Amino acid sequence: MSRFSLRSPQSPFAPVITGCVYFAAASFTVSISRFEGGLAFIWIANAFLMAELLTTRTSYWPRAVVACAIASAIATALFGIGPVAAAPMALINVSESLIVAVICRSLLKEDVVTGSFKPLVVFILALCGVADIVTGVAAAAVASATTPVGFSASWLQWYSGHALGGLTCTPVVILLLQGEWSRWLRDTPKAVKIEAIILLALFTLVTVHVFYWARYPMLFAPMLPLVLIAFRVGHIGAAASIVILAVIGGVATMSDTGPLMLIPLSTGERVLAFQFYLALSFLLSMPVAAELNGRRRLFQMLQESESRFRAIAEHSGDVVLNISLAGTVEYASPSAQDMIGCAPALLVGQSVTELADAQDREAVRTIHAQALAQPGSVQQAEFRPLTALSDLDCCEMVSRAVVDERGQPVGVVSMIRDISRHKARQRALQQVAAHDALTGADSRRAFLDKLDAEMLRAADGARSCLLLIDLDHFKSVNDRYGHGGGDRVLTGFVQRILPELRDGDSIGRLGGEEFAILLADCDRRDASQLCDRLRQRLAAPISVNDQADTIAVTFSAGLVQLNGGSTRSAMLEAADRALYDAKHSGRNCLRLAA
Repeated sequence: MSRFSLRSPQSPFAPVITGCVYFAAASFTVSISRFEGGLAFIWIANAFLMAELLTTRTSYWPRAVVACAIASAIATALFGIGPVAAAPMALINVSESLIVAVICRSLLKEDVVTGSFKPLVVFILALCGVADIVTGVAAAAVASATTPVGFSASWLQWYSGHALGGLTCTPVVILLLQGEWSRWLRDTPKAVKIEAIILLALFTLVTVHVFYWARYPMLFAPMLPLVLIAFRVGHIGAAASIVILAVIGGVATMSDTGPLMLIPLSTGERVLAFQFYLALSFLLSMPVAAELNGRRRLFQMLQESESRFRAIAEHSGDVVLNISLAGTVEYASPSAQDMIGCAPALLVGQSVTELADAQDREAVRTIHAQALAQPGSVQQAEFRPLTALSDLDCCEMVSRAVVDERGQPVGVVSMIRDISRHKARQRALQQVAAHDALTGADSRRAFLDKLDAEMLRAADGARSCLLLIDLDHFKSVNDRYGHGGGDRVLTGFVQRILPELRDGDSIGRLGGEEFAILLADCDRRDASQLCDRLRQRLAAPISVNDQADTIAVTFSAGLVQLNGGSTRSAMLEAADRALYDAKHSGRNCLRLAA
């Protein structure tokens, strides 16, 4: 459904046309409804200005307001209460329309004030509860000073004429300006148009009968077809009915004909009574029609959403689930058969947690509860499926609550996708990142993570040692045999070391020719003995190239026993100082940290 957008008249003649329409409406109502020498009892000109402001961009407002102010001043001077009051009455008239427009624009996110219930209520309150009360005081002050009518009577004339005229005419003009009438004629099926014409003809006949032919007061009679039209035709039909009622009833009342003649009142008071009747008819039909129109839009949006959901669910490779508040599967898409090897019909009625391995069911249960507790948020969890095809070992579930018109959750929509390949790539990348690409030893980051874990064990009483190793005179190897030869020495060094390490021990390359060995459950004496064995394994020379050149490798080492009450940095610094001492003690030796 297309959304209404604000107009932005670009023609230089647009303000002139606006002013002319306002002048015609003002002159007409002033000429026919100044029954007591004061203000007009009927006023529809401001209804046109309000509709113009509410359907155009604010950039057009100054031109429209100035044009209508000039038109109001001329109409008041020629046909109203005189030239003296023309300027102040013009300012008051445009102020009423501006107040309503500003309030509606400030409180409503949408650009329209018809077609749905909330905008219509805001418009009614802005007009009757604020604008006409405020401007009525100013208008009554001007009128009481320039006419024989008192302040109270003038305020009543202003408030009733402007409030009732604005209520009944503004929504109708808005529908016309925003193209609702032409859109209805263009898009409505022929059968619906015929039904609308029949209902409006029936309403016209009833209204004519009530105001011209009936021998008894039957003002209630048009209400039944009016409500019926609101239900069957919508806000367009309700607006058309109000126009018909206003024209027929207004002409009859102004001609001293109809049921209102039975009331012993003046003509002006009868006009006010008819406008009050017309306003009640408006309040009976338009809000109902607006609410029904809003529900029709909501129903259409739901149908479109349902169609999109079905199209996605039926053809998506992911499994789509509708889950109840209690966590029971109510719908499963056909892809469940291909992904998890289970027919959708077999999933319906089962708890969604049954899809996950027993160890991961709590995660599924948690995101379901979080989705219901935080409507609008998206919850995610990974789990291993309980039953699945052979190549599926990890799934991701994405859940979001479904809410009703009050924003309360009524269920959850979840999507399950296969992330097995993603997790495999992730594990492969982690594996690559955890090892030094050249030597196969742990990377610096991976080794430091293991050192942190061992520090925690040491804090609980475990005895472990850290051994820092630096190959002696490694720069000369690179200088003599090139970096290729140096790489072979580093690789050969690690290969000689690994067989001496136990399960739980780790060797990591911290950078260049510097290595670290983490010895779990080992004191300094055992670590020193291990260091001696490592020297023995390095006694045999290491090949540095394909020409059978070899080189003997030695290393200097610094040893520290981990202190659980200290920090990782402190342990590394202590081992590094011991290594420094070893290098300055002739190399190829071990030194213990103090």
